[in-house]
Amino acid sequence: MMTKELNDYVMEICLEAKLASKSISTADHNAKDRALLAIAEKIRKSEKEIIAANQKDLEASTNLEDALLDRLTLNPSRIESMALGLEEVASMSDPIGEIVNLSYRPSGIQVGRMRVPIGVVAVIYESRPNVTADVSALCIKAGNAVILKGGSEAMHSNASILKCVHYGLRKHSLPQNTAQLVKKGREVTSAFLKKDEYIDVLVPRGGKGLIEAVSKNASMPVIKHLDGVCHVFVDSSADLSKAFDVVINSKTQRYGTCNTLETLLVSQTIAEAFCSSLYPKLIEMGVEIRGCPRAIQFDKRVKTASNADWYEEYLAPILSVKIVDSLDEAIAHIEKYGSKHTDCIVTEDYSKARYFLKMVDSSSVMINTSTRFADGYEYGLGAEVGISTDKIHARGPVGLEGLTSEKWVVFGDGHVRS
Repeated sequence: MMTKELNDYVMEICLEAKLASKSISTADHNAKDRALLAIAEKIRKSEKEIIAANQKDLEASTNLEDALLDRLTLNPSRIESMALGLEEVASMSDPIGEIVNLSYRPSGIQVGRMRVPIGVVAVIYESRPNVTADVSALCIKAGNAVILKGGSEAMHSNASILKCVHYGLRKHSLPQNTAQLVKKGREVTSAFLKKDEYIDVLVPRGGKGLIEAVSKNASMPVIKHLDGVCHVFVDSSADLSKAFDVVINSKTQRYGTCNTLETLLVSQTIAEAFCSSLYPKLIEMGVEIRGCPRAIQFDKRVKTASNADWYEEYLAPILSVKIVDSLDEAIAHIEKYGSKHTDCIVTEDYSKARYFLKMVDSSSVMINTSTRFADGYEYGLGAEVGISTDKIHARGPVGLEGLTSEKWVVFGDGHVRS
């Protein structure tokens, strides 16, 4: 049960966020950009402090699964990536106030649409402390206030990064409460889910259980994806060397991310040649392979896949492999078992590539490239608030534009309607 103390705490954060959103929504774009650059500089200078805070979290998180532990871990390279993301967001044009599609109507009025901030964004996330920097950057640039509800496993890391965010905001006279970190535990989450009068949109980033619970109980709009069951289909016309590199990178570059390959589909006409060279490399790298009856025949070390494996987001060194007879069978498999996140075809046949782009209904559809590119930074968004597999408003990696809305603007000169 929510105590009065916790309810007062939630209300205080919501009210401060709402107040900050009014100020940041009209802030000068130069001030926002300077603040982002100051945050990036502060993050670089605070590398030792951030890593020390992260080490505290790692020492207290010995029971985490490998995928979550990987997401939690910060090192100099990942800290530099945070700083670079902030600088890239600062370099982008400010979307706020932009008027598009302005046109005259027969009545003589001019009608267009202006891009505006959403208002207050709440983000619930697990393990990934870089989200603190990425989301803060995008929300500041898009003129939104943000409430950050990180997992307890990243408590020290998130707080250390937020200090850098607050430093940049204060330095350029922007409200510090533009970005707030919830310091209470899970018991306050349910209260935030009902504060739709203060929170305009909610973004859950974490495990399937968290996202399902948030989606079911939130009273405000939710930007979400439940899983990342990503596929690569190696077509009969594929360049097998190219396919080999794409599959290896898609699966092994990082195991614990939502854009990691989980199911490999291979055309039966090239299956023996391709799988016979691929399997030994994957097994050498520590990847367990689970295959359909036709896929297991190329190596005795491959285990038989169950039906449940085709639905699985492993977030681990495990790969499902299915041999298919046609492009249409591959697409049908993706439609049935996929999560509408990221799916790729490796082919040298232009007509098949175009057909795959048209028929696969995922937020990112790729040709001849690693699924690991399905990422806001790689897409030129600077960073991302999350990845949406919904079809309304924002889809795929959600960057600046996904954190804005539009309003109609009308210009006249004393016009009246007849």
